Amino acid sequence: MRHRIAIGGIHIESSTFSPHRSGQTDFTVVRGDELLARYGDLPREVDWMPLVHARALPGGAVERDFYESAKTELLERSRAALPLDGVFLDIHGAMTVVGMTDAEGDLASSVRNVVGRDPLISAAMDPHGNMSRRLVTALDLATSHRLSPHEDAPLTRTRAVANLVRCLDGGVRPVKAWVRVPVLLPGEKACTRDEPARSIYGGLAAIERRAAIIDAAVWIGYAWADEPRCSAAVVVTGTDAEATLREARALAERYWDARAQFAFSTAAGDADWCIERALASRERPFFISDSGDNPTAGGAGDVAFMLERLLSHPALASGRATAIWASVVDPSAVAACVRAGEGRVVELRVGGALGSRQGAEVAVRGEVRTLSTGDPIGGDIAVVACGGVRAVLTSRRKPFHFTGDFMRLGLDPAKCDLTVVKVGYLVPDLFDAANGWVIALTPGGVDQDLVRLGHTRLDRPIYPLDPRMPTPDLTGVIVH
Repeated sequence: MRHRIAIGGIHIESSTFSPHRSGQTDFTVVRGDELLARYGDLPREVDWMPLVHARALPGGAVERDFYESAKTELLERSRAALPLDGVFLDIHGAMTVVGMTDAEGDLASSVRNVVGRDPLISAAMDPHGNMSRRLVTALDLATSHRLSPHEDAPLTRTRAVANLVRCLDGGVRPVKAWVRVPVLLPGEKACTRDEPARSIYGGLAAIERRAAIIDAAVWIGYAWADEPRCSAAVVVTGTDAEATLREARALAERYWDARAQFAFSTAAGDADWCIERALASRERPFFISDSGDNPTAGGAGDVAFMLERLLSHPALASGRATAIWASVVDPSAVAACVRAGEGRVVELRVGGALGSRQGAEVAVRGEVRTLSTGDPIGGDIAVVACGGVRAVLTSRRKPFHFTGDFMRLGLDPAKCDLTVVKVGYLVPDLFDAANGWVIALTPGGVDQDLVRLGHTRLDRPIYPLDPRMPTPDLTGVIVH
């Protein structure tokens, strides 16, 4: 018998500390064959029922109207696809919707209500998402990436689908053991290139090869949303309750015991310290992560704090030293550069275009060096030269994750004293290119200083906000 499996979801991580709002124009929505084309290795012995999938660059909370519209379509298409044997949900786990708590829990529960109790629901997720009790209750299977940066994202989807099909083939209704681990870390402190994350995540494949175990997953949680569900969590699925509980507890205890060992992958400090460190180094290219406004973690991308610090440095302001800064989203500033044209001097105030305030805005006087129009992500882009600083301005939110992103604008990190990019840990292309790297602890919607953000709704106590908290009960529960 060929299984009928529906596939769809809504995928975004959302900072509740960002003023940005993610709406219709931020999401790429696919249906039908276009949706199935995202997954080139789906098992052919299955009849796949494409629903709808919406995906966006991380940002601020999702507008309620867009969420309800996308959810309604997902549910209507699920209902039309009945009867189903299974559902594959491709979600992130850290979506926040304006006026809601635990959006993925709402989404998965709503799908469950439509398809009924019999079909199995499997989810592929990001470890920087949140596995709440409500969400794990609605799912039968769940797994997450095992690498950060997430180079294994396609493998995660493949594993989630394979587990689903294997359970359907064998008539298995999985047992789920869930443990909330009261630890909340920024993802930059749990890079799997480094210990202890490397060993913890590296050991998951061995756990799932044990008798009666289907999958083992660890969620770091999403530190930049202020919701009770935000926390680390462990889920082990299998065919035996005792085995899954045993493995889940051991994994949760290992994570808890290592909580104080998680650290940044490289040296970190305030903006001025990072600039001095870069200029004193002979290593090139030298990258500085402008971490607090990282758009791929949920930052608005409109904070110009780091640019202000660069322009305040005498060597950079005078041109004796050189720097690239990427980037700030400011459509008005870019439009002014386009009107002026390349080679002309402009006087601008950049930053705060999406509503960020702390350290957001800075006065800029410089020459328009490069104009690029029609970038598929960033829209129109301008490079403005201010002394030795080359500031990249975009009309839409855009991450700069590849050296090619700079080279296309006539910028070469290897030929500058330092390159500042809005990112956390360096993504693979930049990591491979870097000979020097530090993390700047800058302000923004994804500030690495969690205390500075001021959470009020977390389920407390939680480490490291409550460093002297008692050891929690990590026994875990079987969730039905």
